[in-house]
Amino acid sequence: MYPAGNLFIPVAHGRLEAILKEPRGGAPSGVALVLHPHPLGGGTMHNKVVYRIARVFADAGFAVLRFNFRGTGRSEGEHDNGRGEQEDLRSAIKFIEENYPDAELWLAGFSFGSQVMLRAAACDDRVRAFVAAGVPVSRYDFSDIPRCNKPKLFVQGSLDEVGSAQDLANLFESLDEPKELKIIEGADHFFDGHLPELAAAVSAFIASIE
Repeated sequence: MYPAGNLFIPVAHGRLEAILKEPRGGAPSGVALVLHPHPLGGGTMHNKVVYRIARVFADAGFAVLRFNFRGTGRSEGEHDNGRGEQEDLRSAIKFIEENYPDAELWLAGFSFGSQVMLRAAACDDRVRAFVAAGVPVSRYDFSDIPRCNKPKLFVQGSLDEVGSAQDLANLFESLDEPKELKIIEGADHFFDGHLPELAAAVSAFIASIE
């Protein structure tokens, strides 16, 4: 097993920069993989929304892995408009499988990260449940994402500029149960001033899953 802290995940095109945090004292209750927003807009694994979601999972006893997609930070490769990034996610899942073979896997993604997650791995049989925050549903076509009957939480700001609450509600309606939708009133895409409400929604969701 890798020691917690800064590390690199091997991938076909080189390596991805990552941070692994483990709970203090005892084995983790699961492992959460949290994905960052669009790199071309400045998104990295250090984004405040990503960090806040990661902290919620850590507080719930999870080991938490964040990584930079290809071409971001010290991750090798070039940005690939969400295609190669899906392979990055699959490589990160493989890394978790190898290092936490018996742990329950959860996924969470913010903005661009949620898009990559929903297309590539949210319905993977290895995934127990997932959280999608700030889904850019008004900017991209999500009609072809896989459907699956695993627990899922969508959290969106009522003032999200790239994913309107109505557009997300329409997508949400088409998805299989079990599912939960939380609209945070007054929040924009980055949940400015509303991060505690986002954290509370994710925390409650984690607690609700047996």
